[in-house]
Amino acid sequence: MERKINSYLKRWKKDVTRKPLLIYGNKQVGKTYTALKFGEEEYKNVAYFNCENNLELLNILRKEKTIDKIIMKLSLLSNETIMTNDTLIIFDNIDDVDIVNGLRVFGKFGNNYHIIMITSKKENLNKFKGEEFHYKAMYPMDFEEYLLASDNAQLVEFIKTSFKNNTPMPFHSVALEYFDEFIITGGMPEAVNIKISEKNSLLSIPVYGKVLDSYKKEIGMLDNLIDISRCNEVLDSIPFQLQKQNRKFQYGLIKLGSRSKDYDKAISFLHNNGIAYKCYKISEVKSPISSCKDPESFKLYMNDTGVLFYQMHLNSYKYLNDYKLKNIIYENCIAINLVNAGYGLYYYQSEGKAEVSFVIQTRAGRIIPIELVDKNVSKSKALTLFMNKFGIKDAIRITEDNFSIKKGVRYIPIYALFCLADTL
Repeated sequence: MERKINSYLKRWKKDVTRKPLLIYGNKQVGKTYTALKFGEEEYKNVAYFNCENNLELLNILRKEKTIDKIIMKLSLLSNETIMTNDTLIIFDNIDDVDIVNGLRVFGKFGNNYHIIMITSKKENLNKFKGEEFHYKAMYPMDFEEYLLASDNAQLVEFIKTSFKNNTPMPFHSVALEYFDEFIITGGMPEAVNIKISEKNSLLSIPVYGKVLDSYKKEIGMLDNLIDISRCNEVLDSIPFQLQKQNRKFQYGLIKLGSRSKDYDKAISFLHNNGIAYKCYKISEVKSPISSCKDPESFKLYMNDTGVLFYQMHLNSYKYLNDYKLKNIIYENCIAINLVNAGYGLYYYQSEGKAEVSFVIQTRAGRIIPIELVDKNVSKSKALTLFMNKFGIKDAIRITEDNFSIKKGVRYIPIYALFCLADTL
């Protein structure tokens, strides 16, 4: 399946200032498969190293300090001839800082060796950071990638054209059907592949059991048993937190008498590693928007709709016929797309409890509120009040209706969320 990161990898390969590339993202999002497939298609051979408990590799990178000696020993270890410009060297499951430090030499001095490192812990970036590397995040598949995998490239072009020109999309109902299919399937490549090949979303269910198990395995590697327990409690509580009318995270829903200081470390672990996304409340607007956040008031969203769907024990009938549940999934989907586009998550709530789903600050510094249209509310005034109060001129409403502009507000169909990354 074609992933968006492939075009980035091709540019990285040709970059005259190329450095070793560290790809980071959660388990099961396709990092290893994508790197191996890229190596197979773009290079004569691949030298692959799994860094988990690999003492031989660790000894090489601790001991050897020159590129020539490292390459010679890596060739022996992998039983592959490592050639300049023609071999892709992949270091998978990197967690040990000594391995990373040993590879820094390839980023300090000009050379023609192509190296990709892979880690599933975003927190590792703090200990692996340095000017010797390039960094690239990888996420579950978005709706555009899902349509491409489903041989619907033409529908993608129709959506992009309508988004660009803000004109009605001629196959609107078809796109909505595919989007619901995507929501139910989720963005994990294995689940998408099963859905496309078997034509049955039910067969994808075990995939998300494995995904949650992999998250809990990573949680289980924390040093403190109390933190392990609390991380799992927070993870399990997210679906219930999102089903409340007020979706602000409440510690008392985890366990009676729970306090923020008990769960701060657990929530930070889930957020810092991209398992859950933290969306902070703001009550005012100024630049930078991060200065307005209330660190004690936030919502938590899951990193994939398929995972959330599994956690909520939903089926397709219940999802399609319960608008309240559908709205929860939609809101989570907006959060995912904004994170994928590189934006911090914030929502606005006034003293009178008027709420705008999301507020972002673009790279150009513009503040843009994004509201999810709720069919159960005949007329929401929150967005209008927000725009008038802070002098905001640009706003977006996410809807199940077609593209349009009403009173200066852009209405964008939920299936076109992936287009936001290239325009905001």
